[in-house]
Amino acid sequence: MPAEKLDLLILKTLAAEPLHGYGIGQRIEQRSGGVFRVTLGSLYPALQRLEKDGLIDAEWKVSDNNRRARYYAITKAGRRRLAAEEKDWERVSAAVTRLLKAT
Repeated sequence: MPAEKLDLLILKTLAAEPLHGYGIGQRIEQRSGGVFRVTLGSLYPALQRLEKDGLIDAEWKVSDNNRRARYYAITKAGRRRLAAEEKDWERVSAAVTRLLKAT
């Protein structure tokens, strides 16, 4: 999956609630009906990139199973980016749909 699309999925997932990395991957897989399976090898570099860009924040907390985990939350800048990316995605996907339905 291209990095920019993974970033969009991560931001959308975190818009609902802060999650740890594994939870983010699980949520993306669940919400996509298993279509998108995010490997840890692509997820964690994306999280680092988003944090470096100021789109998400991270903090250590105790997870549900009593382990320390890094939880990620979307920032205001991340919400602005998400809104712009969603708008662009809707425009592009509508155009692709029109092309595919054209006779």
